[in-house]
Amino acid sequence: MSRPRLTRLLSVALAAATAAVLAACGDGAASGTSGGGGDAADRTIRIAYQAFPSGDLIVKNKGWLEQALPGYTITWTKFDSGASINTAFVAKSVDIAAIGSSPVARGLSAPLDIPYQVAFVLDVAGDNEALIARDGTGISSVEGLRGRKVATPFASTSHYSLLAALDKAGVPESAVNIVDLEPQDILASWTRGDIDAAYVWLPTLDEIKKTGKTIVSSRELATAGKPTLDLGVVSTAFIQAHPDAVDAWRKAEARALDLIADDPDTAAQAVGAELNIGKDEAKAQLSQGVFLRPADLSSPEWLGTPDKVGGLAQSLVSAAQFLKDQQKIDAVPGLAAVERAIYTKGLPGVLAP
Repeated sequence: MSRPRLTRLLSVALAAATAAVLAACGDGAASGTSGGGGDAADRTIRIAYQAFPSGDLIVKNKGWLEQALPGYTITWTKFDSGASINTAFVAKSVDIAAIGSSPVARGLSAPLDIPYQVAFVLDVAGDNEALIARDGTGISSVEGLRGRKVATPFASTSHYSLLAALDKAGVPESAVNIVDLEPQDILASWTRGDIDAAYVWLPTLDEIKKTGKTIVSSRELATAGKPTLDLGVVSTAFIQAHPDAVDAWRKAEARALDLIADDPDTAAQAVGAELNIGKDEAKAQLSQGVFLRPADLSSPEWLGTPDKVGGLAQSLVSAAQFLKDQQKIDAVPGLAAVERAIYTKGLPGVLAP
């Protein structure tokens, strides 16, 4: 195929993808950025969620945010990865989102420089993200990925963890055929035998585990100094226009964390309903993640307080530095810039029961 024709095709594909994001989430005007006026356009919250076991699914299933903010219209749109959520933020089509720490590190870095802030920690990746080798491939270690086809959603926490695992094992990225597939496409390719291994999250992870072997999990990589998290981020414009709505959202997410810890059966029932799986399966999937208690979020290790931003900022800088070293981003933001992107106003009080 000639280069001009390829360029035209890529342009058409990009335009179609952008149109799809805008169609799913609106044109960016719904939430308003002028200070929270009273009309309907200023009273809409557009939430991007992902189908992985988390308190975010509990908040959606229980309708807690709708109950807390009866004057708002709240829309929930499913996204398959953090990369597509970043695209939606660039298009000003999303106000609040559940997104992985690696995509957030990218989003806060050049060339994206997305104006959003981290306002919540949904979970810390444990065994709920992992590298699985398909049965029959003979792969028993990260070193065995040389020359093999490995799938992962690009610009996701799983992609970050795959690169970290290769780096730790001394395997150059160029030695592995890494392909960009969303979770549902990974499952289809896995079933056809088109890929040898995959790094992905639940619930797809549980499906491919049935015919595969775990090589390394994100819990192990976190111990080795490469942690990943699922975060709640909010556009800076929305925070400025609707700070009370942001507080209501944080309180609902904190309530979900408490439910996971105090009543795992009820939490699992809500998550299972959102994922179309049984309560027992949902409970098992929830047990593979690491969920903080609300009081932990304002600790020095995580978000921190208005007086002292927590260690999460440095973790995001470290993730960005790793991505820069891997030539995935152009530049690493300074620590001060990332600290400004951690939303601590009202902590810890806003997270109290």
